[in-house]
This record gives sequence, structure tokens and C-alpha cells, in this order.
Amino acid sequence: MTSDDHRPLTLRDVSEASGVSEMTVSRVLRNRGDVSQSTRERVLEAAKTLGYVPNKIAGALASQRVNLVAVIIPSLRNMVFPEVMSGISRVLEETELQPVVGVTDYMPEKEERVLYEMLSWRPSGVIVAGLEHTDAAQAMLKASGIPVVEIMDTDGTPIDTAVGISHRRAGREMARAILKQGYRKIGFMGTKMPLDHRARKRFEGFTEALAKEGVEIAEHEFYSGGSALAKGREMTKAMLEREPELDFLYYSNDMIAAGGLLHCLDAGIDVPGRVGLAGFNGVELLDGLPRKLATMDACRTEIGTRAAEIIAARVQDPSAMSDKIVELTPTITYGDTLKRR
Repeated sequence: MTSDDHRPLTLRDVSEASGVSEMTVSRVLRNRGDVSQSTRERVLEAAKTLGYVPNKIAGALASQRVNLVAVIIPSLRNMVFPEVMSGISRVLEETELQPVVGVTDYMPEKEERVLYEMLSWRPSGVIVAGLEHTDAAQAMLKASGIPVVEIMDTDGTPIDTAVGISHRRAGREMARAILKQGYRKIGFMGTKMPLDHRARKRFEGFTEALAKEGVEIAEHEFYSGGSALAKGREMTKAMLEREPELDFLYYSNDMIAAGGLLHCLDAGIDVPGRVGLAGFNGVELLDGLPRKLATMDACRTEIGTRAAEIIAARVQDPSAMSDKIVELTPTITYGDTLKRR
């Protein structure tokens, strides 16, 4: 095997394999110019057989953009974001755009580094989770000159466009639903609260709605890291031991709520009669639990879909107009853990 066996393929290789000029190959691969259908098919077949992939970066030197959409999310372990990605992918697969994912682990400084690297490739658009960024990240997004869609949250001022839900409103609505059913001794359990701004906003909306009715959170606990199910079990057991009079537990996500439910069932605690439970996100994976959790749908697939539609429309027509904020409306599912009178 010679060193040439590992050299990058070039237009000349496709030209020689298809029997047409390099100029014609270039036109076919860029879908430009007047080329007969038979020639086009011959070139594409030769490129496919050889395994030739055009150098889009070189081609982007003239246009200053590549057909990539930077998608920056905090986690791939959180089941919310794969569903957001499915909405994005479903829209972009109908275009020439391709999503490229960067993960920040809820760390602002890491988001800044990921954004810097992704923008250096001159993508056609950016979809980024959240409205809170470092000053440097905000400056880069504002100066990028491309469509920017901040997703998952509408409680704030977007740099360009935001698509998501109001988490403060979601927290308030869940609080009202809990109070309406007569629960008054309420505990809260949350994860990554200092870094997960959306969970924090739900907690703020939740406590605000309780306060308007003269009710305060009786107990709360936050944690970072570890198995959500195991942590949910552990925190729920400890909280009910500390405050045995609690009659409702609200969790920042469905996974720790599922752990709480499993603890209550193992301990023989009547759910929702003795203790009610509710989570957030509407994770379908948990539909197989012995009891269906009360929760609230985060509209995650629709968020991905709407964000990608905005990017695709703006890339096709830079003058295309879109709403500054697209706020979706989540709904409460009462399930079997939030009694209804």
C-alpha cells in the first residue's frame, strides 16, 4: 500500500473517473451551471463510488458560510435535549443545512469555548439553549451576523429570536394546581439549581404563586450529579423523615420525581392521598411506572421544530421576518400522583 492510498481525493480523481472536465465536476457538485442530466448522473455516481466528499470549507471561502447549524445544548444525558434535536433534525433534513452539536454541561465558560470554536467554522445559524450567557458569548452571538435562536426559555430578552416556554409561568401554574387540590405542606427538590437557570425560574414562579396564597415552601433540597432516580429516592426518603407532615413534593424534573415515587411506593405511602408528587418535562419513558406521574410538558420537540424553521427560513431569505419571541404553552398532566377533587 503506497502513501497515495491515503491521500485526500480531489476533483481530478472524480474528473478522471467520470470522463468529464474538473470544471464540469465542480458545477455538478455545487449544483451550478447548465449540465446535462446524463453527465450529472455520471459525475455523482463516480463521486459516490470513489467516496469523494467536497471540501465545503474551501467552497465557503467565497460565501463566508458553510451549510452547518451550530446547536449548543447543556447535556446529552438529559432526555429533554434528544427530543429537541429530533425536532431540529426533522426540519433541517429537508434543507441543505446540517446540525452540528456542542455540549456545555451547564457551564457558562464551556459554552463560551464551544461557541467560539463553532463560530470559527462560519455556520449559517446558531441554536443555543437558554437566554443567559457570558458577556463574551453574547458579544460573539451579536457580532456573528447570522440567525441566532435561543431555545427553551422566554423569560428574558433574546439576542435575536427566542423559542420556548415561560418557566416562571410553568412554576406558577403548577403551584396553583397543587393548591387547588388542597395541599399546603409542600416540599421542593431540584437539581443543578445554580447552573440550570430554567429550573431556577420554575422554582421562583412556584414560590411566588404559593406566597400569594400565604403558603411557604416547608422544605427544599438541591443536588448536583449522580443518578437522578437514585437521588430522587434518597432525597425523598430524607425529606419525609425530616418533615413527616409534608403532603406534597414538587421536583424540578421527572427523573428525580420518578425516584421519589418509587420510594413512596416501597415505603407504603399513599400516593396521592397521603403525599402528592409532581415533576416537569413530560418524559414518555416514565409512562411504564406503577403510577403515572403528574408533570408538565416542556414542548421540547416543538421547540426544536420551530427553532429550525426560523433558521431555515432566514438562511433562504435573510430578509424573512420572524417573531422576536415565540412562546409555547405547556399543559399539566395530572396523572395518578396529583389528586383532583
